[in-house]
Amino acid sequence: MSPAEAGQVAGHGPAAPLYPHPPIRALAERALELARPRRALLGIVGEPGAGKSTFAEQLLAEMDRVRPGVSVGVSMDGFHLAQQVIDRQGKGARKGAIDTFDARGFVAMLRRTVREADAPLWWPEFRREIEEPVAQAVELNAAHRVVVVDGNFLLSTAPDWREVRMLLTETWFLDADPGARRERLVRRYVRYGFTEERARAKVEGVDEVSSADIRRTCGAADLTLPEGGGSLR
Repeated sequence: MSPAEAGQVAGHGPAAPLYPHPPIRALAERALELARPRRALLGIVGEPGAGKSTFAEQLLAEMDRVRPGVSVGVSMDGFHLAQQVIDRQGKGARKGAIDTFDARGFVAMLRRTVREADAPLWWPEFRREIEEPVAQAVELNAAHRVVVVDGNFLLSTAPDWREVRMLLTETWFLDADPGARRERLVRRYVRYGFTEERARAKVEGVDEVSSADIRRTCGAADLTLPEGGGSLR
Protein backbone atom coordinates (compact mmCIF):
# COMPACT_ATOMS: atom_id res chain seq x y z
CA MET A 1 0.00 0.00 0.00
CA SER A 2 1.33 3.44 -0.91
CA PRO A 3 1.38 6.26 1.67
CA ALA A 4 -1.40 8.04 -0.20
CA GLU A 5 -3.58 4.93 -0.14
CA ALA A 6 -2.88 4.49 3.58
CA GLY A 7 -4.64 7.78 4.27
CA GLN A 8 -7.94 6.51 2.89
CA VAL A 9 -10.59 4.03 3.96
CA ALA A 10 -11.72 1.84 1.08
CA GLY A 11 -14.72 3.40 -0.61
CA HIS A 12 -14.93 6.30 1.80
CA GLY A 13 -12.12 8.68 0.81
CA PRO A 14 -9.68 10.11 3.36
CA ALA A 15 -10.15 8.87 6.93
CA ALA A 16 -11.04 11.52 9.51
CA PRO A 17 -7.93 12.40 11.53
CA LEU A 18 -7.91 11.47 15.20
CA TYR A 19 -5.70 14.51 15.85
CA PRO A 20 -7.07 17.26 13.59
CA HIS A 21 -5.35 20.31 15.09
CA PRO A 22 -3.14 21.60 13.58
CA PRO A 23 -4.43 20.41 10.18
CA ILE A 24 -2.62 17.40 8.76
CA ARG A 25 -1.24 19.51 5.88
CA ALA A 26 0.47 21.87 8.32
CA LEU A 27 1.92 18.92 10.25
CA ALA A 28 3.15 17.31 7.02
CA GLU A 29 4.89 20.53 6.01
CA ARG A 30 6.49 20.84 9.45
CA ALA A 31 7.73 17.25 9.24
CA LEU A 32 9.19 17.76 5.77
CA GLU A 33 11.02 20.90 6.88
CA LEU A 34 12.86 18.84 9.51
CA ALA A 35 14.89 17.19 6.76
CA ARG A 36 16.95 20.27 5.99
CA PRO A 37 19.85 19.74 5.55
CA ARG A 38 20.01 16.05 6.55
CA ARG A 39 17.71 13.07 7.08
CA ALA A 40 15.27 13.64 9.93
CA LEU A 41 13.77 11.10 12.33
CA LEU A 42 10.34 12.15 13.60
CA GLY A 43 9.09 10.28 16.66
CA ILE A 44 5.36 9.71 17.19
CA VAL A 45 4.83 8.68 20.80
CA GLY A 46 1.71 7.88 22.78
CA GLU A 47 0.05 5.45 25.14
CA PRO A 48 -1.19 2.04 24.02
CA GLY A 49 -4.29 2.61 21.89
CA ALA A 50 -3.51 6.28 21.19
CA GLY A 51 -3.67 5.64 17.44
CA LYS A 52 0.03 6.08 16.70
CA SER A 53 0.14 3.86 13.62
CA THR A 54 -3.09 5.38 12.23
CA PHE A 55 -1.79 8.91 12.76
CA ALA A 56 1.58 8.00 11.25
CA GLU A 57 -0.14 6.57 8.17
CA GLN A 58 -2.24 9.71 7.77
CA LEU A 59 0.80 11.94 8.19
CA LEU A 60 2.84 9.89 5.70
CA ALA A 61 0.00 10.00 3.18
CA GLU A 62 -0.15 13.80 3.41
CA MET A 63 3.63 14.10 3.21
CA ASP A 64 3.56 11.96 0.07
CA ARG A 65 0.98 14.30 -1.47
CA VAL A 66 3.17 17.33 -0.72
CA ARG A 67 6.51 15.76 -1.67
CA PRO A 68 6.22 12.23 -3.10
CA GLY A 69 8.72 9.54 -2.23
CA VAL A 70 10.77 11.25 0.47
CA SER A 71 9.16 9.83 3.62
CA VAL A 72 8.80 6.37 5.12
CA GLY A 73 7.36 4.92 8.33
CA VAL A 74 8.91 2.43 10.76
CA SER A 75 7.96 1.33 14.26
CA MET A 76 9.48 0.47 17.60
CA ASP A 77 7.11 -2.51 17.57
CA GLY A 78 9.43 -4.29 15.14
CA PHE A 79 11.71 -4.75 18.15
CA HIS A 80 9.22 -6.83 20.16
CA LEU A 81 10.95 -9.91 21.50
CA ALA A 82 9.66 -13.10 19.85
CA GLN A 83 6.71 -14.69 21.62
CA GLN A 84 8.70 -17.79 22.56
CA VAL A 85 11.34 -15.59 24.21
CA ILE A 86 8.71 -13.62 26.15
CA ASP A 87 7.07 -16.88 27.26
CA ARG A 88 10.41 -18.41 28.25
CA GLN A 89 11.13 -15.36 30.39
CA GLY A 90 7.75 -15.71 32.11
CA LYS A 91 6.46 -12.43 30.69
CA GLY A 92 3.71 -13.77 28.42
CA ALA A 93 0.97 -11.94 30.30
CA ARG A 94 2.97 -8.69 30.11
CA LYS A 95 3.63 -8.57 26.36
CA GLY A 96 3.91 -4.92 25.34
CA ALA A 97 5.57 -3.85 28.60
CA ILE A 98 8.82 -1.95 28.19
CA ASP A 99 10.97 -4.98 29.11
CA THR A 100 9.47 -7.12 26.32
CA PHE A 101 11.32 -5.12 23.63
CA ASP A 102 14.91 -5.24 22.40
CA ALA A 103 15.76 -1.69 23.45
CA ARG A 104 19.44 -1.89 22.53
CA GLY A 105 18.62 -3.29 19.11
CA PHE A 106 16.15 -0.46 18.55
CA VAL A 107 18.71 2.18 19.52
CA ALA A 108 21.33 0.58 17.29
CA MET A 109 18.94 0.68 14.32
CA LEU A 110 18.11 4.34 15.00
CA ARG A 111 21.82 5.13 15.00
CA ARG A 112 22.24 3.37 11.66
CA THR A 113 19.22 5.20 10.25
CA VAL A 114 20.87 8.52 11.10
CA ARG A 115 24.39 7.61 9.99
CA GLU A 116 23.65 5.50 6.91
CA ALA A 117 21.26 7.89 5.19
CA ASP A 118 22.75 7.27 1.74
CA ALA A 119 22.65 3.46 1.85
CA PRO A 120 19.81 0.92 1.76
CA LEU A 121 18.68 -0.19 5.21
CA TRP A 122 16.07 -2.74 6.25
CA TRP A 123 13.88 -2.36 9.35
CA PRO A 124 11.84 -5.09 11.06
CA GLU A 125 8.07 -4.83 11.26
CA PHE A 126 5.57 -6.18 13.79
CA ARG A 127 2.78 -8.17 12.12
CA ARG A 128 -0.36 -8.19 14.24
CA GLU A 129 -1.89 -11.05 12.27
CA ILE A 130 0.82 -13.36 13.66
CA GLU A 131 1.73 -11.30 16.77
CA GLU A 132 5.42 -11.53 15.87
CA PRO A 133 8.14 -9.25 14.49
CA VAL A 134 9.34 -9.93 10.95
CA ALA A 135 12.95 -9.08 10.09
CA GLN A 136 14.02 -6.94 7.11
CA ALA A 137 10.43 -6.03 6.20
CA VAL A 138 10.65 -2.26 5.56
CA GLU A 139 13.19 -0.79 3.15
CA LEU A 140 14.77 2.62 3.67
CA ASN A 141 16.85 4.17 0.91
CA ALA A 142 18.67 7.40 0.14
CA ALA A 143 15.48 9.05 -1.15
CA HIS A 144 13.88 8.81 2.30
CA ARG A 145 14.70 12.13 3.95
CA VAL A 146 12.06 11.90 6.70
CA VAL A 147 11.67 8.69 8.70
CA VAL A 148 8.55 8.60 10.89
CA VAL A 149 9.16 6.35 13.92
CA ASP A 150 6.19 5.43 16.10
CA GLY A 151 6.33 3.78 19.50
CA ASN A 152 5.24 3.83 23.12
CA PHE A 153 8.57 4.42 24.83
CA LEU A 154 10.39 6.94 22.64
CA LEU A 155 10.73 9.39 25.55
CA SER A 156 11.60 6.83 28.21
CA THR A 157 14.44 7.75 30.54
CA ALA A 158 15.19 4.09 31.41
CA PRO A 159 18.91 3.29 30.93
CA ASP A 160 18.59 1.30 27.69
CA TRP A 161 16.10 3.77 26.21
CA ARG A 162 17.31 7.27 27.07
CA GLU A 163 19.38 7.64 23.88
CA VAL A 164 16.25 7.30 21.72
CA ARG A 165 15.11 10.86 22.34
CA MET A 166 18.54 12.23 21.39
CA LEU A 167 18.50 10.36 18.07
CA LEU A 168 15.09 11.75 17.09
CA THR A 169 14.97 15.16 15.40
CA GLU A 170 11.58 15.90 16.98
CA THR A 171 9.07 13.90 19.01
CA TRP A 172 5.31 14.47 18.90
CA PHE A 173 3.09 13.19 21.71
CA LEU A 174 -0.46 12.04 20.92
CA ASP A 175 -2.57 13.07 23.91
CA ALA A 176 -5.38 10.54 23.56
CA ASP A 177 -8.80 10.72 25.18
CA PRO A 178 -8.49 8.11 27.98
CA GLY A 179 -11.88 6.45 27.49
CA ALA A 180 -11.66 6.30 23.70
CA ARG A 181 -8.09 5.00 23.92
CA ARG A 182 -9.04 2.13 26.22
CA GLU A 183 -12.02 1.15 24.06
CA ARG A 184 -9.83 1.10 20.93
CA LEU A 185 -7.46 -1.25 22.74
CA VAL A 186 -10.25 -3.57 23.83
CA ARG A 187 -11.60 -3.75 20.26
CA ARG A 188 -8.10 -4.43 18.91
CA TYR A 189 -7.48 -7.32 21.31
CA VAL A 190 -10.89 -8.83 20.61
CA ARG A 191 -10.15 -8.66 16.85
CA TYR A 192 -7.02 -10.68 17.46
CA GLY A 193 -8.74 -13.43 19.42
CA PHE A 194 -9.01 -12.22 23.03
CA THR A 195 -12.26 -12.65 24.91
CA GLU A 196 -13.65 -9.29 25.99
CA GLU A 197 -12.91 -10.15 29.62
CA ARG A 198 -9.29 -10.97 28.87
CA ALA A 199 -8.96 -7.89 26.66
CA ARG A 200 -10.21 -5.58 29.42
CA ALA A 201 -7.91 -7.23 31.96
CA LYS A 202 -4.90 -6.51 29.73
CA VAL A 203 -6.02 -2.94 29.08
CA GLU A 204 -6.55 -2.27 32.78
CA GLY A 205 -3.38 -4.10 33.80
CA VAL A 206 -0.11 -4.05 31.85
CA ASP A 207 -1.30 -1.36 29.43
CA GLU A 208 -2.25 1.04 32.22
CA VAL A 209 1.17 0.56 33.80
CA SER A 210 2.77 1.42 30.46
CA SER A 211 0.45 4.41 30.06
CA ALA A 212 1.51 5.81 33.43
CA ASP A 213 5.19 5.46 32.48
CA ILE A 214 4.61 7.18 29.13
CA ARG A 215 2.70 10.08 30.70
CA ARG A 216 5.52 10.68 33.17
CA THR A 217 7.83 11.63 30.29
CA CYS A 218 5.41 13.17 27.78
CA GLY A 219 6.40 16.70 28.82
CA ALA A 220 9.68 16.20 26.95
CA ALA A 221 7.87 16.06 23.60
CA ASP A 222 8.45 18.86 21.10
CA LEU A 223 4.74 18.98 20.23
CA THR A 224 1.62 17.66 21.95
CA LEU A 225 -1.42 16.89 19.78
CA PRO A 226 -4.77 16.55 21.60
CA GLU A 227 -7.22 13.97 20.34
CA GLY A 228 -10.28 15.55 18.77
CA GLY A 229 -8.60 18.91 18.27
CA GLY A 230 -8.58 20.41 21.77
CA SER A 231 -6.05 22.99 22.95
CA LEU A 232 -2.61 22.54 21.38
CA ARG A 233 0.38 22.36 23.75
